[in-house]
Amino acid sequence: AAFEYFSQLPEQISGKLYATTPGYFAYSRREPYGVVGAIAPWNFPFSIATWKTAPALAAGNSVVIKMAEQSPVSTNALALACLEGGVPPGVVNVVHGDGPTTGAALAAHPGVPKITFTGSTEVGRAILRAGAEHIKSVHLELGGKTPNIVFADADIEQALAGSLFTSFFNTGQICTSGSRLLVAEERAEEFIAAFTERAR
Repeated sequence: AAFEYFSQLPEQISGKLYATTPGYFAYSRREPYGVVGAIAPWNFPFSIATWKTAPALAAGNSVVIKMAEQSPVSTNALALACLEGGVPPGVVNVVHGDGPTTGAALAAHPGVPKITFTGSTEVGRAILRAGAEHIKSVHLELGGKTPNIVFADADIEQALAGSLFTSFFNTGQICTSGSRLLVAEERAEEFIAAFTERAR
């Protein structure tokens, strides 16, 4: 689905002509980075690798994917599927290893002008520092779990169902997991009663 969705991207990439002083011609032209380094986490390994690879390819780049060492197998399957689908050899590449060595080397490599990273805030800071050395384009999707907030006018059953889903989906191992719950004081007792009933 990600590849199908991003297959439309090449038709949407275009430059722009800017109004300027007579005698001058000003325009922008979109060009591929060349190589995109994609560093992905251990949760949702195939999906996140695909979400990073498909748009990079559609924009005319090759990709070097570094998956978390805890979940490397599905990335190999993605690379093989790309080959079987007609992507030329060397366009989708997979490297294996841990973050402090392989991931850091990919982020710091001068031949990789674009890095996309999904993971912790601490590592995101390190990738930004590495990117600054070569003035790379860096795209970060960082962790940090946020609360579910239940306002006074909320539908309690719907808020409870949503809170339980986001807290326990994928055993809570997602960056959007609502690991805390903030409920408006005037609805707290009602929410707790509904939660207790659901837990039974």
